[in-house]
Amino acid sequence: MFVGYLFPPAVLSISMILFGVNALWDVNPRLWFKDKWWLVGVAWVLIFAVTWFWSVNKGDWEVRFQLKLPFLILPLAFTFLPQFSRRQVQLLTLVVAIMLAGSAFYSLSFLLRDPVHAIREYKQSHILPTLPKGDHISASMGVAVFIMLAVYVWPLLLSRAAKWVIGICLAILVIHLHIIAVKSGLIAFYIFVIGWSIYSLFSGRRAVGVLILLSLPLVFFLVGRYVPTLRERVAYTFYSYIMFKTGDHSGKYGDISRLMSYSLAIDLIKKHPLLGVGAGDIKDQMDTSYARVYPEVQQVDRLYPHNQFLVNALGCGIPAMLLFVFWLFMPLAKLKRNRQSFFFFMIWFTGLFELMIEPHLEGQLGIFVFLFFLLFQKHELNRPEVAIGE
Repeated sequence: MFVGYLFPPAVLSISMILFGVNALWDVNPRLWFKDKWWLVGVAWVLIFAVTWFWSVNKGDWEVRFQLKLPFLILPLAFTFLPQFSRRQVQLLTLVVAIMLAGSAFYSLSFLLRDPVHAIREYKQSHILPTLPKGDHISASMGVAVFIMLAVYVWPLLLSRAAKWVIGICLAILVIHLHIIAVKSGLIAFYIFVIGWSIYSLFSGRRAVGVLILLSLPLVFFLVGRYVPTLRERVAYTFYSYIMFKTGDHSGKYGDISRLMSYSLAIDLIKKHPLLGVGAGDIKDQMDTSYARVYPEVQQVDRLYPHNQFLVNALGCGIPAMLLFVFWLFMPLAKLKRNRQSFFFFMIWFTGLFELMIEPHLEGQLGIFVFLFFLLFQKHELNRPEVAIGE
């Protein structure tokens, strides 16, 4: 699955199917229906499917529906997987760490090849190329949540050599996150850092928690001053806000374009609150609204609503969106006051944050990043706790 995530998307699709078949091969289908969380997810996907009847654009509906199929496969597959051994967890973490570090070197190679050009491009919000290609948001979020998973796994690692390799890879990935300067991944990373420091304060490691919290202002100052790509990215964000305040509604500035998409989506939801416009017609309806309200925005700059909850409400209606919210919050009821639950909550919370600022579940890569790490950590909730010093 991770090979397909970084390279051919078709490999990712096939791998997810095979992963599900492997996990469910000897499981009686009657047992599937005992998984209430999966059933709620099925209900949400079925509502999405029913919108076929009032979607005019059947082709777009078909694409959107196919993208939702992992919600039927992966949660159920993880439910019936046996507990991973510590050796298996170590191997998975080690291999993925090396793969993601390799993808980081791919991005950084463009900066090293021509740093002046690369930094100049950031003045126009042009991000360094990433793996996976064409989706720097999923790439940065994948790195951020993998860092969380790797920190969780650290006490489970059996080999000192594995710890050295994974530790070096994590250092590379943290540097990579700051250089490519994608806001989603960086904010997710610092949400985790702050959360981890607070967790340390209340779990007997107060010195670690205090040290992290006190060092954050210095870290922010240093990376803002000495990482040129990040510095240009921050400057561009302020510039886009100034342009919007001066009346520029061209849609060429990322953060402001998000706000415009929210406004248009909310107006459409008010007109179609119960059934939505149909999952296949979201883009067409948004294009029509752009043409009416913001005619100066070019076709290429017209966005899907950059909020997954608004996308669900717009395509399927407010009741379907509320069902999705219920599905999203259900796993929190089983959390305990232990280390496994803390890391699950952090991955869940950063996923929630991403859903609020991106249509994260409207693309194959975003769905994989969201589901895999969430489900892996949910699966780990059943593991007997390992002492941090072990």
